[in-house]
Amino acid sequence: MDITHDGSTLVLTGEFDVRNTMKVRTAIYEHINGCDHDLVVDLSGVPVIDLTALRVLAAATRNAEQRGRHLTLRGAGPAVRRMLHISHLIRVVELERIA
Repeated sequence: MDITHDGSTLVLTGEFDVRNTMKVRTAIYEHINGCDHDLVVDLSGVPVIDLTALRVLAAATRNAEQRGRHLTLRGAGPAVRRMLHISHLIRVVELERIA
């Protein structure tokens, strides 16, 4: 899993699963705690995601909301969207709308 910052966007590349949730969680929370603006997590480079990883994103979404900010997921591919629907976490996270 590679994590890069592009302004207020956190770009994830690679398989996002239980093996790298701590790395992603740390990057997200450092951004939420260190900045006063919203965060976009770009998942366009994430072909596969598991339930543990989705729970990290859901918890981070709630944490951001408690701080008056938004966490938006961008570029969620079919496999990621399928897991969001199966897990019902689609109700918790915010997906960026495609124009």
